[in-house]
Amino acid sequence: MGKYVLIACCKTKREEPKKFKACDLYVSDLFKKSMAYAKSLTPDNIFILSAKYDLLELDNEITYYEEKLSDKPIDKRKEWAETVIKKLSEITDLQNDEFIFLAGNDYIKDLERKIKFSKNPLKGKRPGERKKWLKENTP
Repeated sequence: MGKYVLIACCKTKREEPKKFKACDLYVSDLFKKSMAYAKSLTPDNIFILSAKYDLLELDNEITYYEEKLSDKPIDKRKEWAETVIKKLSEITDLQNDEFIFLAGNDYIKDLERKIKFSKNPLKGKRPGERKKWLKENTP
């Protein structure tokens, strides 16, 4: 059984007009704390859930964008989730692998239904509470 962590993208990004590895584009404190916690879990892989690019590997090169999943109509959010699930199903076992979500409800509600084993330690927490929890639970 594999272990995978899915981290939400964030609004605060490097705005320089060049490509960055996805893990280097996002620069918010919450994202950095999420990444540190994810790495401490020693997963098989960490992915970023991007409102624009859907599922990203940490070394995928992307440019700055301004897009929020919560701004998309419900049908577009469902399409986004289906794309993420399709990509995940090509590289993981959705029925047997473990998935840890470090993301808000907009990013995970349509994903959780398709994944058998998932955890969401930040569920119900606001951004400040998420940062505090991540800081307290990262070795």
